This record gives sequence, C-alpha cells and structure tokens, in this order.
Amino acid sequence: MSVLRVLHLVGSAVDEFYGDLSRLYAENCIEFTANPALYEFHIACVSPVSVARPYGRLINEEKLQWRFPKSLSREDLAAADPMSLAEAVQVLTALKIDVMLPQMFCVPGMTYYRALFDLLKIPYVGNTPDVMALTANKAKAKAVVAAAGVRVPEGELLRAGDTPKIPPPAVLKPVDADNSLGVVLVKNPSDYDSALKTAFGYSDEVLVESFIELGREVRCGIIVRDGELVCLPLEEYLMDKDERPIRSYEDKLKRDESGDLTMVAKDNNKSWIVDPSDPITERVWDAAKKCHVALGCRHYSLFDFRIDSRGQPWFLEAGLYCSFARTSVISAMAKASGTSLDTLFQTMLNNAV
Repeated sequence: MSVLRVLHLVGSAVDEFYGDLSRLYAENCIEFTANPALYEFHIACVSPVSVARPYGRLINEEKLQWRFPKSLSREDLAAADPMSLAEAVQVLTALKIDVMLPQMFCVPGMTYYRALFDLLKIPYVGNTPDVMALTANKAKAKAVVAAAGVRVPEGELLRAGDTPKIPPPAVLKPVDADNSLGVVLVKNPSDYDSALKTAFGYSDEVLVESFIELGREVRCGIIVRDGELVCLPLEEYLMDKDERPIRSYEDKLKRDESGDLTMVAKDNNKSWIVDPSDPITERVWDAAKKCHVALGCRHYSLFDFRIDSRGQPWFLEAGLYCSFARTSVISAMAKASGTSLDTLFQTMLNNAV
C-alpha cells in the first residue's frame, strides 16, 4: 500500500480569529492521526498580509500570503517563506499531493479555496464549495431543509434598518457567522435594539427565529461508508431554561492567559453521548438524513437540532466541516459508535480519493 500525501490546508483569508481556530483544530488532528506508514503530511497556511477585511468580502490574493511550514508552531510558521498564490501552486504541483484536508473555517476557506483545489484537480475531504456556500448562509440552508419536510422555527431575514416582526422570545443570529458569534436570545421587545447591534457586528444580515422552548438540544453526525449514510450517536448539550437557554460562544472556545485560542473542555457535565435507544434518536436520524440529501452533502455532515417538549426535532443549522481532531464532534460520535479516529480518518480519505 502506497503512502498518501495529505495536505492540511490551514489558516484564514479573513482574520486572526478564524486563523487561530483553524490552527487549533489542525494541530490536534495532525497530532492524533499521524501515521508515517500510511500518510505523508504537508501543511499549507493562508493568512492576510496585514489588516483583516470585512467578513465575506471578495478575496484579493495580492493581500494574502501562503506558507508551507514544517509544523504549526509559531516558530515554524514565522520561519516559513511567504509566497504568492502562483508560487504556492508551483509548490503544490511539485509536492504531488494525493488528497487535501480542509482546515479553514472562514467562508472563503470553505468555498473559494475548495474551488481552487477543484481547479488543481486535487481531491479533498468534505463537501463541495457550492454546498458549503449554501449552508454557510443559515437562512438559505433553513429554506432548503424546510422544503424537504424538516421542521424549522419560524423566521425572518433582516438587513440594517429593518424592524423584527417576530415577537419575543426570539433568537438573533448573524446569517453567516459560526461558533455562536453574535447570537442573542431576546426575551423582551425592548432588548431588540441592543441584540440587533450585536448580531450586525458579525454580518450584514441577521436571521431572527422564534425561540423553541426546551426540550433538549442535540447534534447529529452522518458519515458515508461504502456509499451508505451511517448516522452516528447523538451528542446532547447541557441546557437550562433559566441559566443556559441557548449555547453561546463561551460554551465552545476561549483564550488562555497567553492569548492562544483553546477549546472549552468537553466533559459529561456539559455534553454527553445519547443512548441510541433514546426515543429521540430515530426521529433526529430521520430528519438528519433528509437534511444531508436535500443539501447535497458528501462524505459526512453535521446538524444541530432543538428538541421541543413533545420530543419533536427542529432544525437549527448545519455545520458541514470536520477537522478530524480528537475533540471534533464527529470524531467523538464515531468513537461512541465503536469507530476509532484512525479508522474514521482513513475512511474519509478513501472517500475523497
């Protein structure tokens, strides 16, 4: 069996936060999946030359740098020579990469750069640029899955100056931001102005949705194995009607004393794997499969659902990426189903190539 040359595509074309997030997960993946007998790992890191640009603005490659560091340590990143896209393409061609693993979490990273590798005819793990663009917009993804028969909260899309028509309680979400950045629960009409200001700080459009009372909140992962959709055990999150009615950014990420981005520890007090015999499992699996097919997913998918007091799942959003870090949600779900990270990683690479 020949060794696969695997490229980890890391960084951000947008800002430091998404670059740090990308490196955080990629480092964990590289550490726990490295196997010289099977893989030859390479790293390509994209970063802005200087200042960040408004979220979602068209890419100007003259303002970006590519690096091919030996590792993702600060020292190796600083030591790697910066180069242009044209120079980077020459390096990629010389490396003869077999498969690319997307580790970029910004919208350009999920769309533009995947399309670039389509042009270079280098296969990659995960969903295609058009699918990523669709699901990066929460309002569009919601419309597609609703048309497929999946329950979704009542919602409306606002632009600057618009007035919400949905009465509180309601959840405001920047339409194309991740990791709960700018998400606000509004309980009183008087809170709308402040919440809109927060949400519009992360996007030019804001999705307002009727709040689905707890219930429960779960995530459902799907992997494609031998052409079949395999639903993984659900992960449930600790929620509380009064203290924690929605998940926030602080539940997911934080910065340590040195300023480095870190993952909030996952333990049985905050999240846990749902017993597959739980009655909600089959209902969520059915809805998740409809979402996967309707959105045109491949290789794997991941969806968030709110479970109401009657046990009915409501689609919240799609998160169609996985870094294959040991702490990634799909990795944890796969482990609970008896599939090791090594096996999961190899299965996804095989799907791609």
